[in-house]
Amino acid sequence: MSLVELIAQADERGLAASGLACLDRCVPLLGGDDLVLRPLWASLADGSDWSEGLEKARGALGASGEASGETDEAEALARRMLDAAPASQEGDGIRLWADACSVASLQIHRLLDPAEDAAPSVDTRREGGTEGMSPLVAAELRRQVTVLELLAGHGAAGLRHALDVSTEGRRVLRAVVSRRARGRS
Repeated sequence: MSLVELIAQADERGLAASGLACLDRCVPLLGGDDLVLRPLWASLADGSDWSEGLEKARGALGASGEASGETDEAEALARRMLDAAPASQEGDGIRLWADACSVASLQIHRLLDPAEDAAPSVDTRREGGTEGMSPLVAAELRRQVTVLELLAGHGAAGLRHALDVSTEGRRVLRAVVSRRARGRS
């Protein structure tokens, strides 16, 4: 099943986890620590309102600065994911946000991957086209699919594993961002 189909079939918790996982993996671009989004994951686990945790995360991650270049374009996409997060995990807003986060996260990985991705856009990847996919984009696509499958198959019990998948992706992206920063020095 393609990523687009998985998102279309996901319930609200799955959508919230999918969007949150995409954002969580991109936190290194925003200068956040590994625990900044943890209260949002806890809200998903216990079904509580995440609006207060979301505002705290926005405050902790601060405002965006001047942007130019690939890393800054990636940072702008990550910041938009955070800014667009809905205050409620329910309704059409969460579906739109999860879908937008999926696109943004894949685009971020595409921008930061030193290998060329042969697809004209990330939409090709989301719809199942994998030929000529760059390694970083392929890994992100796998993570997004895995998170949605975990939530679809295990409900709230899949959240812990989804967080693990996200943590792994965050470490990978942190290493890529660090390597790029050293290369520019």
